Amino acid sequence: MTTEAAATTAPADIVVALAGNPNAGKTTVFNAITGAHQHVGNYPGVTVEKKEGGRRFDGVAIHVVDLPGTYSLTAYSLEEVVARNYVIEERPDVVIDVVDASNLERNLYLTTQFIELGVPVVVCLNMVDVAESRGRSIDTELLSELLGVPVVPAVASRAEGIEELLRVAVETAREGRVPQRQVRYGRELESHIVEIADLIVQAGGGTREVPARWMAIKLLEDDDEVRREVEEALEDGDNLLARVDRVRAHLESVIGDDAELALADRRYGFINGACAEAVSSSAETPVDWSERIDAVVTSRILGIPIFLLLMGGMFELVFRLGAPPMGWLETAFGWLGTYVSALLPDGPLQSLIVDGIIGGVGGVLVFVPQIMLLFLAISLLEDSGYMSRAAFVVDKLMHHIGLHGKSFIPMLIGFGCTVPAIMATRTLESRRDRLTTMLVTPLMSCGARLPVYVLLAGAFFAPQVAGKVIFSVYLLGVLLAIVMARVFRSTILRGPLTPFVMELPPYRMPTLKGTLLHMWERAWCYVKKAGTVILAASVIIWALLTYPQPPAGTDLAGEPEIAYTVAGRIGHILEPAIRPLGFDWKVGISLTAGLAAKEIVVSTLATTYSIGESEESGAPAVREALRQDPIFSPLVAYALMIFVLIYPPCIASMVVLWREAGSWKWLAFAVLYTIALAWLMSFIVYQGGRLLGFG
Repeated sequence: MTTEAAATTAPADIVVALAGNPNAGKTTVFNAITGAHQHVGNYPGVTVEKKEGGRRFDGVAIHVVDLPGTYSLTAYSLEEVVARNYVIEERPDVVIDVVDASNLERNLYLTTQFIELGVPVVVCLNMVDVAESRGRSIDTELLSELLGVPVVPAVASRAEGIEELLRVAVETAREGRVPQRQVRYGRELESHIVEIADLIVQAGGGTREVPARWMAIKLLEDDDEVRREVEEALEDGDNLLARVDRVRAHLESVIGDDAELALADRRYGFINGACAEAVSSSAETPVDWSERIDAVVTSRILGIPIFLLLMGGMFELVFRLGAPPMGWLETAFGWLGTYVSALLPDGPLQSLIVDGIIGGVGGVLVFVPQIMLLFLAISLLEDSGYMSRAAFVVDKLMHHIGLHGKSFIPMLIGFGCTVPAIMATRTLESRRDRLTTMLVTPLMSCGARLPVYVLLAGAFFAPQVAGKVIFSVYLLGVLLAIVMARVFRSTILRGPLTPFVMELPPYRMPTLKGTLLHMWERAWCYVKKAGTVILAASVIIWALLTYPQPPAGTDLAGEPEIAYTVAGRIGHILEPAIRPLGFDWKVGISLTAGLAAKEIVVSTLATTYSIGESEESGAPAVREALRQDPIFSPLVAYALMIFVLIYPPCIASMVVLWREAGSWKWLAFAVLYTIALAWLMSFIVYQGGRLLGFG
């Protein structure tokens, strides 16, 4: 049996939808199937991430769509609506439902809903090694017979079972093999399901894609999406819904319970019955290493110190290991600037290419090694399962500020990028929790700010302390997020704390392939931004820093020529507001440009300090120019790092915050409060440092 890689854009013979609970290993299965042949976008009309990939298997072109992780197909969250609508409207040839074998009973709940929908489905029984390590043995053939769908055991982290999974999925898709069993809900519930299904058929509803039985079950669950569809699409939909409401009310009076809860109980009864027959446990329960590790890393005494140690170690690693390759890139871009300067005559074109493009874009690209190392470390912490423990460790602290440990997960994601971090707040049940987390997540220092820290720390602090200085900035961001969350929950977002049970997925050994893929995906986004947004911004900033040029003989009162340009004038307008922070008009230009994207702070400094002031180009020249500028000192550099940490991260994150919050007022508040807080904290650092003699 042979497999080959295929581009994701190639026409597909079979479309596979990949579904599963969060933490079931769905992403690992997706990576094992598609490798690097994947791309990321959004589902139409929403900001839910859509991952797609391609693969050829025995001559069959397979297109894989990774659905959002969900616990069910009930339309409670945006992810559940997106997943369900994709399966119903796009009708993939087969659904692969990734199930955590060590947590079978809960994971199979989603499986029962695919069975009810009548779509061809294959259960990927992932992490069977974890289940076996806990003394659980699963008879997959018997489980398949009981569920009425194929079941394939796998250990996706080692790519075990993936070939068989693809073979069964292709076979199921070709044959259009639908589930052979249905969940039976007992005499009382079944009679009402049949009654409602008959009403739907009489009104012209019910198709192979959307069975009348499934619609009847959803109407008994009072599903808003299905009710809306019935009202709009079926004949006399209003009367049909009124009759359904009467049937549901009668049913609930008979069973003495909510219809939705009764249906869920029956599904779990079906699942428990299947597991009772197909799953056996050994008499002796083996040592659970997850519990032993958790006893240390989640303990009240050691939990937070371990978390801080890991975070501090991560930034030491990023700074120290990233320094040599960064130096190589600096040399390469410096050589490129010198080479191009020699080729082109002096003038605007040479300045545009050398100072604007090479200086601006190159000044950002030299930090790719640190960015890759940062995302490598974050990927290892996520894939191993430690990130959930970090959220658990701070759960008690988060309760004191009016949030859950679950809110800390989007905040941790914010170490990588603020955009997905804000989107991750959708998993929070309470709107107050979501808004509070959205407002404080930008205070977590994203990867785009790292180049600014590395540039300033490298220029003004010794190598042995630079990593610790950067870590202190990240730590300050965490502390400020906690303080501001407490302020918001005590004032504008006051309200009761929503109860929530936090899940701790089992520890897993991160795979080399999966970790490198995650690192590459995120680093490539950074490189693409350098080639698009930052390139365009660098050209615009170069123009603003170059024109208009002062007429010959103009007295600039000792100021450099760029003070006469558009950017120079903007900087001088801002200077009175930022002078108490130790900043001058040049810093004002960079901070203004950085509102578009934080990497642009570096490219703007590179362009500002390279035009007409240095024969060199690149980060070394910028660092040297900063050291020579009398306005700068280690104290000013640290105050600038604090300002960059706190003020709005980028336009993209602000647009996402506006969409997720559903109001431009919350966006305006977020922008204004972060700018005000950035000014206040930088003022305290700079003026306090001067009083203590650090100026």
